[in-house]
Amino acid sequence: MRAAWTLLLGALIALTCRIARAQDGTPHQDDTPPSGQAVPSGASGAVLVAPKPGEPPPPAPTITLPVLTHFESAAYPKEARDAGLESSVVLILDIDAKGTVTKAAVAAPVGHGFDEAAALAAQKFVFDPATRDRVPIAARIRYQYNFTLSPPVPAAPPVHVPQRTLEGRVAATGTDAPVAEAIVTVRGPDGAEHAVHTAADGSWSLLDLPPGRYHVVVSAGGFRSQTADEDIVPGHATQIVFRLWAETSDDEVTVKGTRPPREVTRITLDQREMNRIPGTNGDALRSLQNLPGVARPPGLAGLLIVRGSAPQDTQIFVDGTPIPIVYHFGGLSSVVPTEMLDRIDFYPGNFSTQYGRAMGGVVDVGIRDPKHDKIHAFAQADLIDVRAMVEGPIGNTGWDFALAGRRSWIDVWLKPVLEQAGAGVSTAPVYYDYQALVEKRFSKSSSFRLLFFGSDDQLAILIKGVDASDPSLGGGISTQTGFWRLQAQYKNKFSADTELKITPAFGHDYVNFDLSQNFLHVDQYPLSLRSELTQRIQKGITFNFGLDWLYMPYDVSVRFPPLPKAGQPPGGPFLSVPAVETNASGAIMMPAFYTEFELTPWTGGRIVPGVRLDYASNARGWDLAPRVIARQDVTTGPHRTTIKGGVGIFFQPPQPQETDPVFGQPGLHSNRAIQYDVGVEHEFTRQLEASLEGFYKQLDNLVSNGYYNEGKGNVYGLETLIRYKPDAHFFGWVAYTLSRSTLEDPPDFIQRLAHYDQTHILTILGSYRLGRGWEFGARFRLVSGSLYTPSTYGFYDENSSSYLPLSQYPPFGQRLPMFHQLDLRADKSWKFKSWSLGVYLDVQNVYNYGNVEGVVYNYNATAQTYASGLPFLPSLGIRGEL
Repeated sequence: MRAAWTLLLGALIALTCRIARAQDGTPHQDDTPPSGQAVPSGASGAVLVAPKPGEPPPPAPTITLPVLTHFESAAYPKEARDAGLESSVVLILDIDAKGTVTKAAVAAPVGHGFDEAAALAAQKFVFDPATRDRVPIAARIRYQYNFTLSPPVPAAPPVHVPQRTLEGRVAATGTDAPVAEAIVTVRGPDGAEHAVHTAADGSWSLLDLPPGRYHVVVSAGGFRSQTADEDIVPGHATQIVFRLWAETSDDEVTVKGTRPPREVTRITLDQREMNRIPGTNGDALRSLQNLPGVARPPGLAGLLIVRGSAPQDTQIFVDGTPIPIVYHFGGLSSVVPTEMLDRIDFYPGNFSTQYGRAMGGVVDVGIRDPKHDKIHAFAQADLIDVRAMVEGPIGNTGWDFALAGRRSWIDVWLKPVLEQAGAGVSTAPVYYDYQALVEKRFSKSSSFRLLFFGSDDQLAILIKGVDASDPSLGGGISTQTGFWRLQAQYKNKFSADTELKITPAFGHDYVNFDLSQNFLHVDQYPLSLRSELTQRIQKGITFNFGLDWLYMPYDVSVRFPPLPKAGQPPGGPFLSVPAVETNASGAIMMPAFYTEFELTPWTGGRIVPGVRLDYASNARGWDLAPRVIARQDVTTGPHRTTIKGGVGIFFQPPQPQETDPVFGQPGLHSNRAIQYDVGVEHEFTRQLEASLEGFYKQLDNLVSNGYYNEGKGNVYGLETLIRYKPDAHFFGWVAYTLSRSTLEDPPDFIQRLAHYDQTHILTILGSYRLGRGWEFGARFRLVSGSLYTPSTYGFYDENSSSYLPLSQYPPFGQRLPMFHQLDLRADKSWKFKSWSLGVYLDVQNVYNYGNVEGVVYNYNATAQTYASGLPFLPSLGIRGEL
């Protein structure tokens, strides 16, 4: 089935970027144990030492805050006045001992000219200065300047803005990862206590605490508590960074909701990265094609090619449920919209035993929770498609919902253009997808979700002429492919040690392909169940046990000429060969069980051994796949260096059509790959990281048409990624892959390049926020050309009344010219009181280079010409969000 999808889909900077050195806005402690630990204070990084036991605290000074005596009215920005906008600007004012404002900085820009106007006016304010024991002193305060379209009231008393008088961040020692939901308890000089939980990024703050000395205690599950004493000075926000030591060497603590990796390599993309990469039209799943190890698909095929493996060797999941395709026709859009995604986990190889039935890579897409504060909606349209989404709470029931849909409309304008140009084909591609979700959160640790989603693609081509080299190819071609899934998901974390996740799903996959008198009609009804129990046994040992079960009834009707055996030349034009026909129904059962241990035997070390047991009824055999990965932190802290490696066995059962008695070979076994990985990761800063990874895949037991499981091959290469993770302004990366993929087919076992081999794959991209709603990005790609099989002059076949060219053997022996392309993207957004508007321009192939996508021959293969890919292609889009 996946091969059928692949066949159908396959038919159809000089980047200037800067990678700024990451700046951590808070001071850092050294990674030393808590006992006797000094705690930095304030922006100057001064060290505060706890008083000796029995020593009385110094008396609190008498302090007064600055009082505004002269207010300066700001000029209302013309742009904002014309648009009817109002706003408030929070300023940080530095006031000297004379009451003069020496600096006015904007705390959080709001744009539209408000920031500049407020800062200019505030520099003319006059204050009675702050005092300490009646002595004037310099101070720093926050001041909120309000812009309203009604006349301002002169000399109005300043609006009080709560002061973040004590704030900071909590992180894990060694990894510097933020610790969410830690409890920060502060006891003041009067004995009163204040408590706050850390946010997802580990940050915390307490407002309007009176001056004096405070005792701070930080505690979090799985970590040792830490304490410090800190002074609060008026007009200053005192900052403390805590780094907590784990109670044990086990890493099983909740850090920003992300478990440590169970694979050698997992690349997770940030939401902003997913929808701002140039050349992808803001489509998150298309961003996968810019990662190391992912080849560029030939032509306009919407394929995912990972580490030289065929597209059907890579599995695609939505929250653990397999789906047959990831892209619509031509790869213009993915089948799950960006707005529904929470994460994209990409595993190029040596993945955990929780995944199977694949020799290539794995992509697991996570659907995000609906927003539950109020109703939200958006609509977007560009030259490719239109989409809309609405989400929010369902009354006061405790349930939340999300509805989304998308439809292409290229058929509206492309078909008339082709007809007007007198093209040889008249085509009208149409696709749409849809998603509906309801969710109930019973508690912070348990939830239930019901998700219905699907996709449909239709393409009709009318061939007006006749192909001289294959006269039987005429008339019309029509195809329809699609799928839908109804998925339920239950998650419950019973305790800090025990967690259960169950995901059943049912659906329908279909392919309807008609070519002249030939056809392929496939219907599948997959019923899947994935469940996993995670149990922490003791310190440093966590056990995972899972079930991955798939039952797939099918109905197949096929009428096509049989494919020639491996190494055998065709017996004439493909459609002139007598067709064979089959009609079959049945079911394939594929249960699997897996188990693995997550071991942290020493500081910075992590070992994950596991084993998976699969059964495929069409192969009539069990496959045992042991795997192990290991990671070791060589250095820790903000400049972590980690070495990693893994080895494992991976099986992929034969495709249903490969075991068909008419078109395939009964008695096949599963394809097998032994994968080896070794690499190193280094974090230069919290934003900047780099990795280097070498891989080798030994392939055997490969299905070879006419020769059962006698095929073999190997894939090896090197992947490099230098990545700057998103900050307030910039993100980007440089990815380079050097690889080689070869196969050896019976009967002669001549080593040849695999169809999807690409030696060099270089991607450079970045995107920068300029402010005021503007963002610009660029992407440059340089890729080895795709492989093709040359043809030469052959002979005239009277039976088919056509010339039969001779094809070079072995196949795919020549490479097309190198591909290179520059794509640019510009975004502009406007934020209003209750909604926002965005406009973007995504331009592919900016310098209009005619990249070669294929070779076209004349009727007797004595002359050839290159077929070019997409020319300069701009796409203008608009998006409104409520």
